[in-house]
Amino acid sequence: MKLYSYVVSHDTGFSPNPFHGYCTLACCKPAIRRTAMKGDWVVGLTPKKDGNRIVYLMRVDEIPLTYAAYWNDRRFKAKRPHKADGVLARCGDNIYKPQGDGYEQLLSMHKPEDKAHDLSGKYVLISETFAYFGSRPLALPPALAPLIVGRWHRSHFSEEDKAAFLAFTRTVSFGVHAQPRTWKEGDNSWNESGCGCSVRPK
Repeated sequence: MKLYSYVVSHDTGFSPNPFHGYCTLACCKPAIRRTAMKGDWVVGLTPKKDGNRIVYLMRVDEIPLTYAAYWNDRRFKAKRPHKADGVLARCGDNIYKPQGDGYEQLLSMHKPEDKAHDLSGKYVLISETFAYFGSRPLALPPALAPLIVGRWHRSHFSEEDKAAFLAFTRTVSFGVHAQPRTWKEGDNSWNESGCGCSVRPK
């Protein structure tokens, strides 16, 4: 098992996208998405100025999908962004539609200049075993201080660090616990999408 940690600079509900029963990482952090495998864990933290608290954690529960497979999988159709009312509809991360030998980028929270960066990650990470805290990030226990990272990401942890993290996951209530940090206070549309994760990691 490999463990990744990084800073979630912009918590908008787009990357990660914890809605419609799955937490997905389809855009941003290409180095993580290129290398993460089924069974690995990803942890996103707030910036240092916000206390390095836990925004979300997810176990990669499937073999990572290509963008074409992600687009064509019926489970993730709801994650395609559209212009319906409400930020939940606009923050979908299934934004790359196969077209010929490439991809068409849908109107979304990412700009055209982000396309090459996103696609360089090659894969989309899928999880049904996740906890998303958004605007109510969870304090990082002292035992997990090694997860604190700067600008990029960390993936080299001792076996003791990974064991401490796995022990921590068994104390966490899984699911979506709050709206993303950038949403308006009181926007509960996230609660209508279903968290999809009633399981606890073993």
